[in-house]
Amino acid sequence: MTGFFLHAAASLHDPGWGHPEHQGRLRALASAVGKDLLTLHGRVEQFESRLATMQELLSVHSPDHLEHLFHVCRKAEEEGRSMEVGPETLVSAGSRDAILGSAGAVLEAVERVADGTLANAFVAARPPGHHATRERSMGFCAVNHVAVGARHLLETGRARRVAIVDWDVHHGNGTQEIFWQDPDIFYLSIHQWPSYPGTGAEAEQGGGEGRGTTRNVLVPPGTDGAAHRAALREALEDTATAFDPDFILVSAGYDALAQDPLGGLLLEPADFHALTRDVMGWAEAACGGRVVAVMEGGFEPRATGKAVVATLRALAGVEEVGQDR
Repeated sequence: MTGFFLHAAASLHDPGWGHPEHQGRLRALASAVGKDLLTLHGRVEQFESRLATMQELLSVHSPDHLEHLFHVCRKAEEEGRSMEVGPETLVSAGSRDAILGSAGAVLEAVERVADGTLANAFVAARPPGHHATRERSMGFCAVNHVAVGARHLLETGRARRVAIVDWDVHHGNGTQEIFWQDPDIFYLSIHQWPSYPGTGAEAEQGGGEGRGTTRNVLVPPGTDGAAHRAALREALEDTATAFDPDFILVSAGYDALAQDPLGGLLLEPADFHALTRDVMGWAEAACGGRVVAVMEGGFEPRATGKAVVATLRALAGVEEVGQDR
């Protein structure tokens, strides 16, 4: 069974309808998944989740960062407006519970998959996370949900080694920074180059004991789905010979879609079925298929909803036949 995790509070984060990461993203996603229920019936089960604790967030973020973040959330609630908490990043009255709920959903998803009660899972997290560093929010991201999940797996003994595959159109600078020197977490990112935030060059490969556990795959603007998939597949094959994970997390961004206003790649929703299947191939060979995908970017709501359905279908073992591309 595939789990679909969506904390109700994720819809409360409100940077404003003029912001790319507006509340309509989640509504469109939920609508698309709802329309596919006949296909997904018996294969996908939806779960609510708990709120993450501050201690769990402190596993990857500094006390100063979290104190500042939640102070601004309280101030936004008091003043009744969205407020900037970091570069390009706004929070609102409902952001605290959205952040804690989305991080909690990731934690519950990785626990259930690691413990064998689910085969794999998808988490509709909001706000996204992979740009959030140990010390600050940025790039629409407040806390790094995937990093919290990866660290939780290691700290609870549910995994010894974790791989993170990030296919968002933008490089996940926060995830790379947090695990830069960690030999037990491999970070593989495929992203448009050049693009925001300006990190993720091929020469960036980790440091200290983590040297060699970061890999960046750069694709130019205008790259289509076939070329993108070929580049990721080659990177996955190379990584599989160098790193043997017990668990794989995916930073599943959908701003590589041709329809996305913030990207420059040319993927279509059905391409994400193929990308997911390629990651699952590695997972099936290395770690019994244990994969949790966590939503990152994706700012054209209708296309993103279709791409999430394609990802869910792949996770659930449903062929991508007949879906409107």
